[in-house]
Order: sequence, then structure tokens, then C-alpha cells
Amino acid sequence: MKKLVVMVMLVLVVAAALPAPAHAGAAGDAVLALFAFGLFSALVAPVLAPPVYVARPPVYAEPAPVYGSAPAYYSRPSPAPAAAVSREVVYPHGRYVLYGDGIATAYRWVWVPNPPPPGSAPDR
Repeated sequence: MKKLVVMVMLVLVVAAALPAPAHAGAAGDAVLALFAFGLFSALVAPVLAPPVYVARPPVYAEPAPVYGSAPAYYSRPSPAPAAAVSREVVYPHGRYVLYGDGIATAYRWVWVPNPPPPGSAPDR
């Protein structure tokens, strides 16, 4: 195939070197020049162009696994001794008493009135 292309190019170079006919006009020269350029480009471009390689699909490698340190597990702290909580608030006529532990049973304040002094009669 390359020998054929070289021979055609040699014929074109020799034909171009021959003197042009004297009767060709300006328009004829332009058409002839464009035709010669197109033919030359069509024949030379495949020879001079860099070879076209078929692109291979990219190869992807699986990333290496990254291992971190083992997770740290903590045990629940042991329950500290309960702080002394005042469970009564005393007033002259009664007191509030705190019931419940706040964990299993909810806290609840209950009003407990003082008993009347002895020997007094209830009001009517």
C-alpha cells in the first residue's frame, strides 16, 4: 500500500513540475490549484499522520484496605454512692417529703401537714 502511495505522489510531483499550459486563465488556475491541493492532502495525510492506536479501557485497581485501631469499649462506671439528698423541707405548719429514687420511681414531692397541737378543738 505504501509503495502505491509513493508512486502516486511521484507522478503528482512530476506532473506539477511540468510547465502549465499557456491558455489557462486565472479561474482555471485557481480551480486546478485547489484540486491539486485537495488530492495531495488526501493522499499524504494518511501517510504523515501519526498512527492511531486503539485506546484500551483504563484499568482500575482496588484500593488497599486501610485498617484503623480497634474500637475502644468502656464499661459503665460503677454507681457512686448517692449524695445525701435532703428528703424533707420543714415549715412551721407542715413539711414536704421527697418520694422516689429518680431511676426506678420518679421523684415526687408530697405535702404533709403538721398535726394540730393537743387539746385544741377543731374549728367549726
